Formats: sequence, structure tokens, C-alpha cells
Amino acid sequence: MKNTQFTDRVDAVRAFSRFYTRKAGVLNEMLLSSNFALTEARVMYELNHRPQTTAKALATDLELDQAYVSRLIKKIEKLGYISRESSKTDRRSQIIELTSKGREEAAILDQKSVQLFGNLIKPLASEQQGELLAAMDRIRALLDQPDKVPAPYLLRPHRPGDMGWIVQCHGRLYSEEYGFDETFEALVAEIAAEFLKKYDKASECCWIAEMDGKNVGSAMVVRADTDTAKLRLVIVDPNARGYGIGHKLVEECLNFARRSGYKSMSLWTQSNLTAAIAIYKKHGFTLAEEEPHHSFGKDLVGQYWTRNL
Repeated sequence: MKNTQFTDRVDAVRAFSRFYTRKAGVLNEMLLSSNFALTEARVMYELNHRPQTTAKALATDLELDQAYVSRLIKKIEKLGYISRESSKTDRRSQIIELTSKGREEAAILDQKSVQLFGNLIKPLASEQQGELLAAMDRIRALLDQPDKVPAPYLLRPHRPGDMGWIVQCHGRLYSEEYGFDETFEALVAEIAAEFLKKYDKASECCWIAEMDGKNVGSAMVVRADTDTAKLRLVIVDPNARGYGIGHKLVEECLNFARRSGYKSMSLWTQSNLTAAIAIYKKHGFTLAEEEPHHSFGKDLVGQYWTRNL
């Protein structure tokens, strides 16, 4: 029997692709009213962002047929935008790069692209722009997953300097992605300061996710009462999303809470933080109550989630 649900989803993805390409002007015969079609413009972009390369390297990076890329290069070369010479290490290979004329044309093309996409998101409020970027990050993470090699990262306890990073990361990301004002950063600073002042390693912890020697995530367990732990300050830097770090941070917090003898865990979040809520749901949290409030410069719906341990 035909899977109608899957077919509907495929149709929905195709519809979104048509919508986006129309919005981005990709279907214009010549991209951005320039001298280039889409793939030619991609070649120009790549050449403009690397000193020298080869047709083979370009084809590999762009995931295109090498013969097709070679034909495109010949076409662009005839316009005077590309120069080439034989490789000194491999005579069978030719080094290609943009001429000064080519770099001028690439700069014009780049400026038109900036203008196009600037006009695309300009009508959106700052919060909406943040939501759009977060959704795009999520789409990339989902579609890249099958081929993505798990990045090496480690979870470690907090150490001096980490609380400053947590405050800065929350303040920056929640402003960019959700339009929160500085009062949210102030709240995070208060939570972090209180954690350090009252820290009891037997009943509280802060996990830091680290990748390539840099902090990319955090999650904290604090004591609410004898039986209840609070999950706080869960965050993952956008550059590290898609690797399951958020899930791992929450999982380790739950494990710590169980070892510490807590019977339940609770958390407070906002209804528009859908990516975080998806993680909480997957780890067994259920919505206990919610209430509208005005905080951080926004009208929000606060939610309390709980789960037994």
C-alpha cells in the first residue's frame, strides 16, 4: 500500500523548495540580473574565496560532475574572468584563479546577493529574524545528519570562567534568535552567581560541553528541595547544533539527579523555545502548567515541565 503520509510530506518539501527558490530569485534565468546562471555564480563565489584551485577540487566541493565544471570554467574564461596555468607539481592538472576583472565581477555579484537576501529578511522584526535563522539551522542539522560524522566533544564539570561564558552565550543567542532584551541576560547572571555562591557538589552540578577546546553548551542541576531538582541554563551554541549535545547534556543532568537521590526534576521554559521543548519531551518531561507573562521585553507564555526520576 502506498504510504500516503510520506508522499504528502515529500509534496510539502517540494512546495517549500518552490516557495524559497521563488523568494530568493533563483529561478531567474540569469541570477541576480547578472551575467551568470546559478551554478556559474557558485563557481565564481568559490573562486573568489580561495587563492587558487583546480577544476577537480571545485567539482568535489560543489558535488558536481568534473566534466560539467570544466565546461563552465571554459565559458567563464572566455569572458576574461579566469586565468589558468599548469601545476608545478602535476602537469596533468591546471591551477585556476580569478583575474582582477573576474574578482571585480564576483564582488558585484556578492553585493547583489547581500542586497537580495537583506531585502528578503528586512521586513521581519528582530525576533522573527532570529526564529528564521534558528529554523534554518534546524533544517540544515536534520538534512545533514545522515552524512555527518559525529564531532568529537566532551562533557566536563564547570570550572572558573565558565559562568561568564554561560551568561554571555545566553545573552547573545536569546537576543539574536528571540529578541530578548538585557533583562534576560541579567536573570542568567543572577542564576549563575547564586549557583557559585551556594554550590554543593553533592546535590548540584553544571555540565559544560566542549568542542575543539571551546565551550559550546551547558546545563545545570540545582536543588529545589529535598526531593526535587531543577534543570537550568540549558543551551547549545548554533555552531554545535545537530550533534546531539543538547540531548546528552539533559541526559547527564538526569543521571546526576538520580545518583544524588532526587525523586523528580522540574524546569521552567517558554512556549516558543520549541527545539528545547522537543528535547525535554524526548527525555520524559511533561507539561505541568503554563501562564502568560511579559518579561525580557516580550509577551511570553511560561511553561513548567516535570518528570519523575
